[in-house]
Amino acid sequence: MRPRPHSVKPYPLTVYYDGECPICRREIDLMKMFNRKDHLQFIDFSNSSFHATDPGLNQCDLGKVIHARWSDGTLITGVEVFREMWEGVGLGFLARCSRRPIFNKLLVKAYAWFAKNRLRLTGRA
Repeated sequence: MRPRPHSVKPYPLTVYYDGECPICRREIDLMKMFNRKDHLQFIDFSNSSFHATDPGLNQCDLGKVIHARWSDGTLITGVEVFREMWEGVGLGFLARCSRRPIFNKLLVKAYAWFAKNRLRLTGRA
């Protein structure tokens, strides 16, 4: 998926995260701290009141990798969600660095490993 130029991004970006995962929650808390322009919205899908009614979303898929949806309905997943969050909170330099081939490859592999093992890593498997 090719990133959108900053000027045409359809904010807000709604990020779906697992609030029961301490590592995930820590990252989201950090993003909330930097979210001064309110470009990002956050939905904890582990909350008992959450019901995945949006097209393309279900509880099982949300638990496998991080998901986010632009206001125009476009769904993004995985590492691209982090890049777009970083850009949305003014940390675009992180997103740009992460797109460099060597960092991209490392980040994609590291996140895939984390996503696959996060329940075990956080004592929930």
